[in-house]
Amino acid sequence: MGQLPRLVLTGAAGFLGKQVIERLAGKWRIEAVDRDPPIAGPLAHRPDVAWHAVDLTDAAAVMWLFTRLRADGGAAALVHLAAHYDFTGERHPDYQRTNVDGTRRLLDACDGLGLERFVFASSLAACEFPRAGKILVESSPPDGAHIYAESKRAGEAIVRGERRFPTTIVRFAALYSDWCEYAPLFSLLRTWLSKGWNSRILGGRGRSAVPYLHVRDAGAFLERLLDLRRELEPAEVLIASPNRVTSHADLFRAVTAYVRGRPLRPIFTPQPIATLGLRFLDLVGKASGDRPFERPWMAKMIDRRLEVDPSHTYERLGWTPRARLEVTRRIPFLIENQYSEQGTWAARNEAALHIAELPAQVQILRLFEAHEEELFEAATRALVADPVHFPHYATVGSSEHDWNHRQFLRNLAQSVRTRHRGFFRTYCHDLALRRARQGIPHHELDAALLSFQRVFYEVLAADPRAAALQPHLHELVTRTIEFGLDGVEAGYEEAGPPHATTEHQPPDS
Repeated sequence: MGQLPRLVLTGAAGFLGKQVIERLAGKWRIEAVDRDPPIAGPLAHRPDVAWHAVDLTDAAAVMWLFTRLRADGGAAALVHLAAHYDFTGERHPDYQRTNVDGTRRLLDACDGLGLERFVFASSLAACEFPRAGKILVESSPPDGAHIYAESKRAGEAIVRGERRFPTTIVRFAALYSDWCEYAPLFSLLRTWLSKGWNSRILGGRGRSAVPYLHVRDAGAFLERLLDLRRELEPAEVLIASPNRVTSHADLFRAVTAYVRGRPLRPIFTPQPIATLGLRFLDLVGKASGDRPFERPWMAKMIDRRLEVDPSHTYERLGWTPRARLEVTRRIPFLIENQYSEQGTWAARNEAALHIAELPAQVQILRLFEAHEEELFEAATRALVADPVHFPHYATVGSSEHDWNHRQFLRNLAQSVRTRHRGFFRTYCHDLALRRARQGIPHHELDAALLSFQRVFYEVLAADPRAAALQPHLHELVTRTIEFGLDGVEAGYEEAGPPHATTEHQPPDS
């Protein structure tokens, strides 16, 4: 480990940050900086990743961390991903405090660190949409007019003026994953997959278009950049993007063709009417306290295209996005993830919308996700370590337990997400029928469910986020498991007396 170069990564717990850690852990010693680092899960306990709970707006905390890093040998590279962004169009103070002042503070803190490259994550959204017939390239100015673009323009100017160590500015396309996790795309999918009155409406002629980059390709881009960190020019600007844009009409065709078997014909809305519609819906949302994602400021982007040519970057890095990760080819995977893993889908995308106060069930689903591996391990230990109460489960291998626990947690999560306890009861009823056929007695399955419930609360007790959710945990988890126990009883009643020939058969998946 001592031979690996050190990388400082800000915004490490964010969408792209987690992908960078997955790709680079083991090749780099990673100093992961985030104001809200994970306290559980695989990322939290990697031996090659050290987490630091530091907010870049806190000058004393930044100075303390980087003083320690200098004393410990410095770092070869820093990738600065931390930034504030939202889609409200409002002037949140963190645009200045984090994106501008935080970047300046970080650059000063890196003095004397021995950096071979400081990488600043900017965005193609920092640039104004080009006029018809024009295209964005690496030398295009960051001249966007909205508040996020202004903050990135200021950040780029600060980084471009740095002389103490070499820097690189990366303008990323719109990043998404197979779980979506890009708020504008999520909003479109939510509308088009609904049965609402607006499920076929597209603003303007549906030509609104931006380039989309899969987060896995973004991670590969940064990995390649860091491999070439000594060969790049100072203050060089690179573009992490495909060389084509995808319009709302393209996405609509891909979505409806997959779901309906053929693409539907959208209903196009002239821009003036669409603009009035956005204003009206926003006024209604303000009055009701539930404003829509689409805001009036977005109307100016109707039918605008953020055309881009990143060929210079492709040549410099020897990198191109993978064809199979192109957004319209991934639409089926996004839709299937939404249908099959609705709890995880909701948790990840509600987070991507940057909602200040998430609904209780979404917060609980995020706890499920954060502590998933701990829950599985603790539940397995509880069953294996007690052969008196769990004689059948104690003989099952760990991989089998892992599969069983995943099914249990996913069905529980689905009930929490929908607040539909009958879903979990049905799962437990079917599970009881299966266990009865295997010769596992009623009381052992009951005890296994109650053991998982006990383990669940024990694991979450160490997470401070769970304390404020206790009433909701009782309502959404404990009572749901009570319904599950009733389903178990009903299943065993339906199965009838156990068969002697199957009494000692261990449970399978």
